[in-house]
Amino acid sequence: MIKKDVIIGMLVGLIANSIGLYFTATLLRQGDDFITVIKAASEEGFLGKLISLGAILNLIAFFVFIKKRQDYRARGVLLITVFIAVLTFVIKLF
Repeated sequence: MIKKDVIIGMLVGLIANSIGLYFTATLLRQGDDFITVIKAASEEGFLGKLISLGAILNLIAFFVFIKKRQDYRARGVLLITVFIAVLTFVIKLF
């Protein structure tokens, strides 16, 4: 049961981050499609920052789970957020 809740939290974290990344890219684009914005961000070196901004929705999901006393799901969201932080650090290095 605990493992299932952590996995659900991780899935919610990934989905929230993906939606946040899409919304962030939508705000930045000026008539371009999503893929073009991601390619331009990668070429210009701010893809890590874009992904980090997308992780803001993880904060909302985390606090919703904490408020509902679903601590293991909140732990899953937190694990994905840490993974995203490490990923952005690696992207910044290369």
